[in-house]
Amino acid sequence: MAIKTTNQYGSVCVADNVIATIAGLAAMQCAGVVGMATQGAAEGLAELLKIDSLTKGIKVNTENKDITVDINIIVEYGVSMAAVAENVIATVSYSIRSMTGLEVAAVNVNIKGIRV
Repeated sequence: MAIKTTNQYGSVCVADNVIATIAGLAAMQCAGVVGMATQGAAEGLAELLKIDSLTKGIKVNTENKDITVDINIIVEYGVSMAAVAENVIATVSYSIRSMTGLEVAAVNVNIKGIRV
């Protein structure tokens, strides 16, 4: 579902995959993030995604102009997972807000693995 904003000049519709792309690129800029992850259906193992498929590790829910983003990441070994998650939340929220003008209700970070 997309979010539509209307003003006196017209309307702007922002699709969920656009928000997912912004979130993925913002998360990849954070220190300690090695890459995005997806959950394997068969074994339940985390799979590191290539840069082309960043949005597969992200789920965006838009409801009544409330945006909720679920991000699956793989972190670097030796970093503070809590600090990385907080940085991802702040960076993703800021990026979406500054690029779209929309408010983010929540960013949920799921750490799916550690890369040595």
